[in-house]
Amino acid sequence: MKRLRATAVRLDVFAVVETLLTVAALTLVAITVGSQLGPMLGLHGILGLIAGWSIALVYDALWIGSLRMSEVAIRQRSRIGMAVMLGLSLAALGVSTSTLLILGHAKVFAFVPVAAAAFMGLRLFANNVLADHATADRIAEQSAADRNARALAAADARHLRSAAVTDVLTETAGHLGEMARQIARAETLTVAEARINKARAKAEKRLEKSDREHGEKAAAFAARPLTLTVSAPGTPALPTVTGRPAASTNPTTHPALGTAAPQPVTDTDTQVNTHADTMTGTADTPPVHPVTLADLAAVASVPTPVPGEPLTDEQLDVVLRYLRYTDDPPRSYRQARSDFRDRGFVGSEERVRRVWADLLTNEETPVSE
Repeated sequence: MKRLRATAVRLDVFAVVETLLTVAALTLVAITVGSQLGPMLGLHGILGLIAGWSIALVYDALWIGSLRMSEVAIRQRSRIGMAVMLGLSLAALGVSTSTLLILGHAKVFAFVPVAAAAFMGLRLFANNVLADHATADRIAEQSAADRNARALAAADARHLRSAAVTDVLTETAGHLGEMARQIARAETLTVAEARINKARAKAEKRLEKSDREHGEKAAAFAARPLTLTVSAPGTPALPTVTGRPAASTNPTTHPALGTAAPQPVTDTDTQVNTHADTMTGTADTPPVHPVTLADLAAVASVPTPVPGEPLTDEQLDVVLRYLRYTDDPPRSYRQARSDFRDRGFVGSEERVRRVWADLLTNEETPVSE
């Protein structure tokens, strides 16, 4: 059973059909021509039959052999051989077919040689022009690999195109988000600015109303000089005056004998000296002379700074030192800078700040602004 199956697998049905058609074509031509060609040549009996069959077999062998030789010419790639052999095959095949049409009793079988030749030509073409099974399988594998590569390339191209579109959409979304953020920020700041302006307008209205109602009295109060007087120790206190002479008060009758007259004091209840006391002095305290800008310039050995003229760093240090220590407690940077501008001195903000920092650094105890 296994041998039969193996034989059936190896059996070439195409070759079997070709062989059967070839045998049928030889038989038909031999029978048709062999029985009638002898009498046509003037030969009768067995001699005529032999002569007719021989001629018929020669014609059949001619086109069959020509096709076989054409296979050799095809393998050798000989164009002349292929042309000659195929031409003989066609001529012999035409004679055989014509003979069957003319002399044959059953003309329906006249094209059997043509069918046999067609099958034989197909076999020759398949064996010599087409590739064998192994080569065909390899070609099929290569074709499949090419198709797969083209499919992968197309898929990669689609992926790259999709990635590019996604990147563009993502970037566009980012720009749109930033635009929305900027718009929201602008709207929020606009609303906040409007509220601030509204609040400022209300405050300005309240200030204007307060100025109309109380501005004149407030200015008069601010311009009024206020002094506080205290009596010497051991004497009755005198009432505080507000710039007007006290009514029915005789300062010579109230102080006790041997006591000094009351002196004006500051708002911090500390007694101050008058200008006459400062200039006159006493036996224990010598007269105090205020330090001028020219004095500080002379000590520093620099020309006296002049408002409106450019100052060197040394002159700028003298001016700032003078402005800082002409008041007690010493002035801050902002106060000294304001007084510096008000007096008309010239100097950039950067130089003023740098010289002020050096001034504080040179002090024994740094003073914050």
